[in-house]
Amino acid sequence: MGKTCLRVIFATFLISAAMAQKQEIAWSNAEKPIYDQLHDIRKVPDDKRGQVTKDLALKIRALPSSPNKLRLAVGLASRATEGDFGHENLQEVATTLAAAIKEQQPSSQDPYLELASLVRYEHVDAFLDSTLYSAAMAKLEADDQSRQQADFTLTDLDGKSWNLKDLKGKVVLLNFWATWCPPCRKEMPDLEMLYRRFGAQGFIILGIDDEEAETVKPFIAQQGITYPVLLDPGRKVNTLFRIEGIPKTFVYDRDGKIVAQSIDMRTGKQFLEMLGSAGLE
Repeated sequence: MGKTCLRVIFATFLISAAMAQKQEIAWSNAEKPIYDQLHDIRKVPDDKRGQVTKDLALKIRALPSSPNKLRLAVGLASRATEGDFGHENLQEVATTLAAAIKEQQPSSQDPYLELASLVRYEHVDAFLDSTLYSAAMAKLEADDQSRQQADFTLTDLDGKSWNLKDLKGKVVLLNFWATWCPPCRKEMPDLEMLYRRFGAQGFIILGIDDEEAETVKPFIAQQGITYPVLLDPGRKVNTLFRIEGIPKTFVYDRDGKIVAQSIDMRTGKQFLEMLGSAGLE
């Protein structure tokens, strides 16, 4: 497959040190059970995952300072946004990550970007007196400004051409996804439900996938998806929107302004909240 689902930061940061040394990371007796639980967290039922997420955050925070502690904190942060598992639980995740960053003061910007994303897009509280953290926040702001100006023309699976700016006057939801991405697949039924519910009110969903048509077409047919799916060969639009992991969603109001976005999978309830920012209820 050659790709990483969700934010690339987690996998890259978690294994980069081991790859550099051509050896696996050595987990302590206290760290290994946390790593194993984090590795399998997608198997936890949604109604229990919030509490498991909080428990993991507290366990990681209690570990002695080490590079592995920071790896676990970054890994948990990248998984904690896959749906709606409670704002208080997500706050614990952010607090743990901020504490681990303060202890290790990493030179890589990746952990700072992970924390900055939680603060900017998930509205948790965290503060670091760090130039790298300030740079991460500035990067996210610059990315958002660039996305607001972005335009593209892509063709859907039926051969129809779509231009983003031409859709001004409609509420538009852009959803970057792929067939190989489990969280992408999980949120698609909710997107389809919203498309059918609000389509008559001038609401359009554009799913954007960089795979080949022969891969995407049978998948879409099997899933019963009726909203347009656009192909992005060469990932030109993915690059234009600074997409580093999927799923990622943007909602435009009728004036063509981005009024909501997600950094990960959303539930039906969360999607409704995003659409509410564009005036759909």
